[in-house]
Amino acid sequence: MKYLLFLLTLFIGQTGSQTPPDTTRTEDSSNTVAVIRVDGSISPTTTNYINRGIKEARAMGAEALIVELDTPGGLLESTKNIVQSFLDSEDLPIMVYVSPEGGSATSAGTFITMAAHIAAMAPATTIGAASPVQMGGGQQDSVMTKKIFSYSESFIESIANRRDRNADWARSAVRDGESITAEEALELNVINLIADSREDLLRQTDGQIINGDTLNTNNARIEEIPTNLAETLLAFIMRPEVMLILTMIAIYGIIGEVTNPGAIVPGVAGVIALILLLYASAAMPINIAGFALIGLAIVLFVAEAFTPAFGLLIAGGAVSFFLGALMLFQDLPESMELSWGWLVPATVLTTLFFVWIVTEGVRIQFSKGVTGKESMIGKQAEVVDAIHNGTGRVFFNGEYWTAVSDEEIPEGKYCEIKEVSGLKVKVKSST
Repeated sequence: MKYLLFLLTLFIGQTGSQTPPDTTRTEDSSNTVAVIRVDGSISPTTTNYINRGIKEARAMGAEALIVELDTPGGLLESTKNIVQSFLDSEDLPIMVYVSPEGGSATSAGTFITMAAHIAAMAPATTIGAASPVQMGGGQQDSVMTKKIFSYSESFIESIANRRDRNADWARSAVRDGESITAEEALELNVINLIADSREDLLRQTDGQIINGDTLNTNNARIEEIPTNLAETLLAFIMRPEVMLILTMIAIYGIIGEVTNPGAIVPGVAGVIALILLLYASAAMPINIAGFALIGLAIVLFVAEAFTPAFGLLIAGGAVSFFLGALMLFQDLPESMELSWGWLVPATVLTTLFFVWIVTEGVRIQFSKGVTGKESMIGKQAEVVDAIHNGTGRVFFNGEYWTAVSDEEIPEGKYCEIKEVSGLKVKVKSST
């Protein structure tokens, strides 16, 4: 027993005195770099995703946050919010890496890239074309357009000066819509470096001093921060084509429920679609005149059901709906515009909906009842017991009825129901 205790004590002592070399090296030399991926147009959802990425990167104590970017542009207001978050981030270095090869940082992407502490691009990528026309600013009058251009030039110049980048080129990207390659951007001091991959980016930035701190990114552990379910869902809802579909569902569902009370499902679907549409509209620059024209189209469609105008109101409603849908998204940047391939089918489908379903539904509401005993009037019934001396029996819709008639009708013949009184029907011979 003593021998066993001695061996156990010796084993524990040797185990405790040993230090796992691999684990210690990993903890001492491996740092974390957070990565988020931004593809597509810049929208309020993008702003939320980037801000959450910055918070999570801070929470995990990351050396830096890499924003991998490939965008054709987006909304000016969302761009301003993202740029402000980058400029305010003094404790967390932010790198914008335009990738993959063939990608671009166009329009809004130019502002975002130049606002980063370190701006990098992959080979065969481009940056520029930062004109406000690409960011929803080209649908204003000449005075307003001039003001937006002036503001955008000043804005991007201040970003370039803050990050010690080429302010002259930045202004030309806004004023002239100039676009350049990664190699030209590096030569003109628009970006800091060209990297072939994430790992190459981390190697090149290792040892750089940002806000007084030296980056230790070589061989750093990469922690990706994906979009969550809410951000994915909201990004889907805020797409113009989805907003158009929600508009149609809201119209179909609510009008369908009003004209056919008790259906429930159309009404619930319509209300849910309307709520989602209102949420998306609050975050996107939607043209109010477009909504007004769509509302006018609904009025014209419904008016046709009450006042037949030989299709004139239907035609007017179709034109109003098309123009409304076209104007609804006219203030969005070019990268988020709605194509005619969506507008024409939506107009045709909505017109057919009102011509067929709504018109018939409204007319039914004001027509005489066709259920119960009233629905039997004018229908054919089979004589099962010959009607003799004024009485007999008929079979109708699975039921036997006592029949009275002024005529003699033999068994097996069909008769027409003229009147229903209690459990008796008055019939006449069918011609």
